[in-house]
Amino acid sequence: MQLAGKVALVTGAGSGIGKAAAKLMAKEGAKVALLGRSEDELQKTLAEIESSGGTAISVIGDISKPEQMQQANQKAADEWGRLDIVFANAGINGVWASLEELTPEEWNKTININLTGTFLTVKYAVPYLKKQPGSSIIITSSINGTRVFSNTGATAYSCTKAAQVAFTKMVALELAEHRVRVNVICPGAIETSIDENTERRNLEEIKEPVEFPEGKVPLTDGKPGTSEQVAQLVLFLASDASSHITGTEMWIDGGESLLKG
Repeated sequence: MQLAGKVALVTGAGSGIGKAAAKLMAKEGAKVALLGRSEDELQKTLAEIESSGGTAISVIGDISKPEQMQQANQKAADEWGRLDIVFANAGINGVWASLEELTPEEWNKTININLTGTFLTVKYAVPYLKKQPGSSIIITSSINGTRVFSNTGATAYSCTKAAQVAFTKMVALELAEHRVRVNVICPGAIETSIDENTERRNLEEIKEPVEFPEGKVPLTDGKPGTSEQVAQLVLFLASDASSHITGTEMWIDGGESLLKG
């Protein structure tokens, strides 16, 4: 088992990439603290892990709230006496609209959850991770804001995703002396429920028309990737197999960003 004896905190563990990563980490021997805002979703993830012989706990928390993230990290560390892996995965697509239509409140909500949430998740984990040389932080960014800028209206979202890459590089250098690795993954089109929570408002008038006759994902003729494929990348970055990789962004998109960027 690649993660035997290690403890992981996974945010957004109730669905999609977070759920797939949490299940795979548990399968590989990690004890996993599942963080999310939906008790029902977390309980489903927890039940699936335990039914497969894994070990996990659920933690209700909002990543944009400092006190809740401090408590979440402490709960994971107190439960099993250590913290080795943090997968800062939770986030939202938010509202996609023209600058004239996007309200300050909508902008702030996306920034607070995606960017401030990443900061708080990592900030309160660092004291525990420093105690475990070889520990790993993985952050979920996106192809948007890093390689792709053609999703018109996704300005707030793309800015948070670009900032997560900068955050990763800054923190990777800061924590290197403590042997804590920090990396960021940039998924493209992945089969998750996040698109269902995206509000797209009057984008037809401002979007540049582009057609991809054979699909937007070259490697699969347009078929999106899966959460399980992303989870394999997360496992690699969490494990000792990536022991000399830090401050690095990795795109997992089947070539989509090369075509659309």
